[in-house]
Amino acid sequence: MVEDLRAHPRIGVDTESNNMFAYQDRVALIQFSTPQQDYIVDPFADIPVDALRDVFEDPHIEKIFHAAEYDLIGLRRDFGFRVRHLFDTMHAARVLGKPRVGLAALLQEYFGVTLDKRYQTMNWGQRPLPEDALAYAVLDTHYLISLRERLYEELVHRDLWALAREDFVRLQTPPEPRHKFDDDRFWSLPGARHLDGEALSVLKALYRWREEEAKRKNVPPFRILHNRELVLLAKVRPRTMAELRHYRTLRYLARNGLGKKILDIVAWARLQPTPQRPQRESRMPRGYYQRLDTLRQWRRGEAQARGVESDIVLPRTAMERIAEANPQSVEDLKRLDILGPVRLRMFGEAIISALRRG
Repeated sequence: MVEDLRAHPRIGVDTESNNMFAYQDRVALIQFSTPQQDYIVDPFADIPVDALRDVFEDPHIEKIFHAAEYDLIGLRRDFGFRVRHLFDTMHAARVLGKPRVGLAALLQEYFGVTLDKRYQTMNWGQRPLPEDALAYAVLDTHYLISLRERLYEELVHRDLWALAREDFVRLQTPPEPRHKFDDDRFWSLPGARHLDGEALSVLKALYRWREEEAKRKNVPPFRILHNRELVLLAKVRPRTMAELRHYRTLRYLARNGLGKKILDIVAWARLQPTPQRPQRESRMPRGYYQRLDTLRQWRRGEAQARGVESDIVLPRTAMERIAEANPQSVEDLKRLDILGPVRLRMFGEAIISALRRG
């Protein structure tokens, strides 16, 4: 298989993980397609998976993914693979301003192929895998090479290929995977910032307990309690099983044996000191938030004019860095080294003009 993959200038690639069924997700399948052949690799089997390293890192082989970020994080986390020479069909569709950019939607649009949604929540870590599930997994890469060609033609026709290619280089370096649990992340839960002191103590305690319970049972934390249920419990702080049953979305906790444990945690947490929000390590320079708002408004207008989402015009991290540095000229912007030459040429003058007006 590796010899065959290395004989082609471009290949389709995808991975499947058991992230919905295990505490620490792992890459459970790796799929490849060439113009003539489809392959599925079982990384749980006793095979030399490291033989794939040269394929992923070969700059002469274009690896075609759809929504590559999660795949790249998993490949790096589990095997130490870094991908060079990437084409992301979802990002290409976003650069083109397509209203529906999921793989199922694109396969339907270009090839009239319908993907079975039943397998989107499949436990890919189970063994053996049913034959129909394997057939579905093959479809995730089987059309990627042809889809890439269609999208490439449109990008070239609309003079967007250089911009997309520049982004593909950036996408090759995904965010670092998080390995260590940090109970201060409870502050980022939707609704947490609106809670009072006692409720925050309960939320933090439940957030920590959920993580420990998920690890013990080897399931994702959401299978213990959803985020919205954590926040609701912190808001209402039930004292009795009857109070727990009063809320429709919490009744199942009384039935599945978790109710008493949760009541005990709530009672203990109510007596604890109020958690203090972590302080930011550094203050933003004067005028940062005004410049950030100016850039947001500018990129929103530019994106609407082009029929794309805002981050296609200017990625969020780049926008925040520009607001912080406050460049006074395109040369200053260039020296920040956060925009590629294509995006700098397309938007550099407009960004500086927006900052001056703001």
